[in-house]
Amino acid sequence: MGHQILICTVGTSLFRPNLERLTAELQSGSLSGELRELAEAYRSGNGLQIAKLLGRLNPSERLCGAEINSIAGMIEKGYVEPETGLFFLHSQTEEGRRIASIVKAYYSARGHNPVELVEVADLQDKDPKRFRNQGLRNLVREMAKVVRERSPQACAINATGGYKAQIAVAVVLGQALGVTVYYKHELFDEVIAFPPLPVALNFELWMQASGILRDLASNPQGFVLAETYAEEWDDRYDSLVEQETIDGKKYLALTPVGQIFYETFKDRFQSQADSIVPPRAPAPSKRPPHCEKAGWPGEHPEVGRFLQRVTDEAPFVVQCKTYYFNPDLSQKKRFRLSSEGIEGIFSDGSYCVKFRVETTARTAGERKAAVAGLIEWLDDPKWFQSRH
Repeated sequence: MGHQILICTVGTSLFRPNLERLTAELQSGSLSGELRELAEAYRSGNGLQIAKLLGRLNPSERLCGAEINSIAGMIEKGYVEPETGLFFLHSQTEEGRRIASIVKAYYSARGHNPVELVEVADLQDKDPKRFRNQGLRNLVREMAKVVRERSPQACAINATGGYKAQIAVAVVLGQALGVTVYYKHELFDEVIAFPPLPVALNFELWMQASGILRDLASNPQGFVLAETYAEEWDDRYDSLVEQETIDGKKYLALTPVGQIFYETFKDRFQSQADSIVPPRAPAPSKRPPHCEKAGWPGEHPEVGRFLQRVTDEAPFVVQCKTYYFNPDLSQKKRFRLSSEGIEGIFSDGSYCVKFRVETTARTAGERKAAVAGLIEWLDDPKWFQSRH
């Protein structure tokens, strides 16, 4: 049985060179019949007519472009269902939008359902830096979203169309998510399959880095000051996060591999949290939060309320104790592992409080899982309740 959902990258071969070449032949007067109509439709920018006329051709004809050629080959081989659902991920360019709309009309007319278009932000060829730093990461995010919604078992990826860098990213993502990736070179009759391999990625490293990865993945600008994470940096993050200097300051940004790593284990952590996070049964005894006296102004009751919430809502938390207060330092609210164990950071944007979190976790792996769980709780206050 073939895959029910095919996630396809979209390239430009339909226009360049295929229909461009056909238009040149039209100008020379050497075309007739349907090919002449097709060239005229392209010259006039009539996308729906182009889709209709392409439908009269054999889908394996090179003129139809990489997307139609490759999907035809996959259907013929039984890799995907004859009327498989299609998600076309196209670039943030006018040409990408036009070609995607043509292939959508082409396949909608053939009974494929669903046929969806997904524009990938920052995937363009005018700014290489933006393409690498944001475009490829957004491609990973959009692919992972479809796989998450439709299940890895239902999905396959067709990486034939589009920028060559997308092929490498798609193959690595497929390996990580357990999804087969297909590719058809224009000179090959056969479709090449890259089935998922039983590779082992470091789940504990993900839990340890989940706070940094979450912040970088969710940041609209894509960059975060490097000094924010200086105390918790691990050299193993080097392949996941890159540093860049802007106006004399160092910033961190996710690499495409880092985005793959984050998306992959985010899903796995959600599905396996019950067996990874320390026991959900409440700690044998819980103690009220303790705020240090030295240097503590005693005028921020919201801190005590937050620490009480952490203690009450995280089943494995025994007590929270503050150990640091700075009235002039703003930091991101988060949890992390330190040499002293699990610690939290609370800030309202004007001051910063750091506190130690005593838990029932006993091993290094349990502590990492506890931190990852607390980070999920920051995003979703009902996260621990949903584990029951």
